[in-house]
Amino acid sequence: MATEIRVPTLGESVTEATIAQWFKKPGDAISVDEPLVELETDKVTIEVPAPSAGVLGEILVTDGETVEVGALLGTIGEGDGAAAKEKPADKKAEASKAKEPEKKAEPAKDDGEDGGKDGTMPPSPAAKKLMEEKGLSASDVEGSGKRGQILKEDVLAAADKPAKSAPSSAPQTSAPAPQPVSLRVTPPEDDEAREERVRMTKLRQTIARRLKDAQNTAAMLTTFNEVDMAPVMALRKEYKDLFEKKHGVKLGFMGFFVKAVCHALKEIPAVNGEIDGTDLVYKNYYHVGVAVGTDKGLVVPVVRDADRLSIAGIEQSIGDFGRRARDGKLGIEDMQGGTFTISNGGVYGSLMSTPILNAPQSGILGMHKIQERPMVVGGQVVVRPMMYLALSYDHRIVDGKEAVTFLVRVKESIEDPQRLILDL
Repeated sequence: MATEIRVPTLGESVTEATIAQWFKKPGDAISVDEPLVELETDKVTIEVPAPSAGVLGEILVTDGETVEVGALLGTIGEGDGAAAKEKPADKKAEASKAKEPEKKAEPAKDDGEDGGKDGTMPPSPAAKKLMEEKGLSASDVEGSGKRGQILKEDVLAAADKPAKSAPSSAPQTSAPAPQPVSLRVTPPEDDEAREERVRMTKLRQTIARRLKDAQNTAAMLTTFNEVDMAPVMALRKEYKDLFEKKHGVKLGFMGFFVKAVCHALKEIPAVNGEIDGTDLVYKNYYHVGVAVGTDKGLVVPVVRDADRLSIAGIEQSIGDFGRRARDGKLGIEDMQGGTFTISNGGVYGSLMSTPILNAPQSGILGMHKIQERPMVVGGQVVVRPMMYLALSYDHRIVDGKEAVTFLVRVKESIEDPQRLILDL
């Protein structure tokens, strides 16, 4: 009996995913829990493991198609992958079948209205749901997917046709969803031939949408300061070997900054809050998101209850997040519930920037490159390793005085790291 391969539960508020790639082909032998297909959601990339051992049967959804939770992706048949090492008799039988395709192919030419009866793929779950909402049948929509499968885009295109061809019909009850405005100008043919067009991934689409929403919604403002990194660098230099030997992780700067941020958030709670309608929500817990760059885009895993962790615990959590982010192993639960975010553009060489809020959060701290600069200390000009800090905040909930005070508290903690140890 064939075992079904279905889209698993993807996490809170995630209802659909895109097929990124299949790792196996029909006929390949597979073992239990072996990765079969990679799904890309608007938050993370997920590998779907094989629910049983056997041979991969038919693949029902191809790369690039969008599927909903619970949708059927393919099947697993019984066997041990004999297709890869067929007996001569099996090959002859297959060859004889291949010579007589017309006997079994003729019935598939009849067009059925529901799809699936004539050899075509049934509509995707998202398309089927939209067809019901629009009052369309399969015969009204021309499928563009594999084997004529009707996709969500096909239904949207079909729904637009009556509006264009029959302007005198009854008015529509709801306006069509607005489409993104393209400012692109068609380039000359010589230039166009040297361009490469790649479809945006779900993750990149979500990043673009969320960043733009944050700019459109929040009254965003950025304040700057600079911090002398010499004390932390000296502490790190003295204890980094002992720290790594004991805790199994390198002593970086992020652990100090996360602790400094937690101290400042407790003093200035507005920076750890958010706006919900006409209410202000102040959060008495400190889940700090740490932005991590990957090949597929920026992800922000969350260090939960960071104020309760030691610097070693924070560094261990961040190290684990970094490894899993690079391997595409982060789960959706790892990136939910953050109350404040830290972004370190300095690892890429950024000297100064204005980070964009990670909505609905009200604050984000931008760290930057450490650069030696001449500074006046005690009336003397000395060279110090300095870093610019940038705090972007939502001015609707955070006042300028609170934002500046917050940033000064972070600066004080970093320039005098003993304050973090003594909880001052």
